[in-house]
Amino acid sequence: MNLPGEVLLLLTAIVWGSGFVAQRKAMEGMPPFAFIALRFFLGCLVLLPALILKKVGNKNTNAFDWKGFWQNLILPSVLPGLFLFAGTSLQQLGIITTSASKAGFLTALYLVLVPVLGLFLGKKLNLWVWTGVALAMVGVWFLSVNLEMTIQRGDILVLIGALFWALQILTLDHFAPKLDALKLAFGQFLTAAILGLVVSLIAESGPLVSDPSAWGPLLYSGVVAVGIGFTLQVFGQSKVDSALASLIMSLEAVFALLGGMMFLGERLSGREWLGSAVMLAAVILVQLKGQQQKPEAEVQ
Repeated sequence: MNLPGEVLLLLTAIVWGSGFVAQRKAMEGMPPFAFIALRFFLGCLVLLPALILKKVGNKNTNAFDWKGFWQNLILPSVLPGLFLFAGTSLQQLGIITTSASKAGFLTALYLVLVPVLGLFLGKKLNLWVWTGVALAMVGVWFLSVNLEMTIQRGDILVLIGALFWALQILTLDHFAPKLDALKLAFGQFLTAAILGLVVSLIAESGPLVSDPSAWGPLLYSGVVAVGIGFTLQVFGQSKVDSALASLIMSLEAVFALLGGMMFLGERLSGREWLGSAVMLAAVILVQLKGQQQKPEAEVQ
């Protein structure tokens, strides 16, 4: 893709944010893990023609390198695929009982968690990061904890899912610059699709799609949000520094809010508006100020 990485990531944010609406609507006509399996299989189908054309255009007629295939695609794809499946599963289960608008901002917590998890990779954090973490906790409080000091089950699931989204970002940061982005995207989709199908066959009964009205949201989620959105993410992250990439992708929450208000008629309370604003401020603070101690030699 010849578009600048920043443009690719902005498109990713728009696609993902609007995808929360489709995820919420799909739950009216099908079980969650069937939805996950089908949407990621659809994402694979979107990429398959490009992969075939790329293979046909390859003039190398040497014998197939199974060892290289395993080391350079399967293993790197499985790890982000596992995190992708975990994050999207918790998000999908959570969105059944929380709004798309709130889910977008709660999911954005992963952008604050990315630098914190970097501690385990030997990276240092400055005061701005910890300030952002504190702000994020305040944002979660106003978004999810009501005046009766209770929190919805869906909010808890989405928040736990944010940890796995952060892990997926870190694994893509590691693999994307070194591997074919198209193959990496296909591999992680296929991993998530297979895991979703296995869980669906074990834990869910009845038809995969019980209401025809679910096909529209499913196709949008699979073709656009997965097939196009996650692929844009992989290409975009391979061109842009991880801090800037995270900052651009944080706009996903804003587009989720707009989509929820426009297409689902959702409205936030004053307390939730405050929480959303604080959460967004935390994300921006961490991404703009939290990388100051990063050596210039590490920026690619």
